[in-house]
Amino acid sequence: MFGNYLIGLREGLEASLVVCILIAYLVKTGRRDALKPIWIGIGVAVGLALAFGAGLEFGSQELTFEAQELLGGSLSIVAVVLVTWMVFWMRRTARHLRAELHGRLDAALQMGTGALVATAFLAVGREGLETALFVWASVRASSDGTYAPLAGVVLGLLTAVFLGWLFYRGALRINLAKFFTWTGGMLVVVAAGVLAYGVHDLQEARFLGGLENKAFDISATIPPDSWYGTLLKGVFNFQPDPTVVQVTVWALYLIPTLLIFLAPVGSGPSRRVERQKATESDEKAEASGAEATG
Repeated sequence: MFGNYLIGLREGLEASLVVCILIAYLVKTGRRDALKPIWIGIGVAVGLALAFGAGLEFGSQELTFEAQELLGGSLSIVAVVLVTWMVFWMRRTARHLRAELHGRLDAALQMGTGALVATAFLAVGREGLETALFVWASVRASSDGTYAPLAGVVLGLLTAVFLGWLFYRGALRINLAKFFTWTGGMLVVVAAGVLAYGVHDLQEARFLGGLENKAFDISATIPPDSWYGTLLKGVFNFQPDPTVVQVTVWALYLIPTLLIFLAPVGSGPSRRVERQKATESDEKAEASGAEATG
């Protein structure tokens, strides 16, 4: 359940922060008339994400067992690829996310209502579709026959919305770079488990071989139905009897990805130039907002 809570919190907070930045900027610059198109775009994006998730869940139930496993395994791998890209992208852009969104919003304000709707839709929609896919894959991987995995996701999303509201009201200060680095590292661990489960699905679909070739079997030591077995499965998607292919893929993904992600950010000239540009962009955005409200 914790792994799914983390997914809901991390993904939900990204979307909440995007919404807060867009709304706060319009309020600060006296453009409350543009709030309605922004909320329309956000609503359409949320509706699309929910419809996408529902389509994955109910559409797959009509398939044969092997087709379900093939679809689930394939989408799990796609979800891991998207989430991996997302955590690296957010770590790189978290420092100047506000300036980037302000720039897009300024351009949309000049173009009209349709551009505002599209800006909000694209800003939130990408997060929504990505979240729906990864949540579906993770809940499917960690499902134990109860609603606990889904409940974890919902609690994470509700927490994210609450933190976003506090962030908007100025009651909460978040070091975005550190937050997304630590949660991103934990999310990589969760993604490794989803990837291993996806590979197992492909083996059960007979798309990959080696289903009977077990790397180890510690089911007697860690029974899947025990409280600690359930806990390990919920947090890390742990399986007590994985195949050799699963363990190999898990290690080949987790170790290098985590090392690269947690490596100190470079301090060379190019990195200093990027940081200077990001700082200047933030200062310009804040100055324009102050002038508009002055």
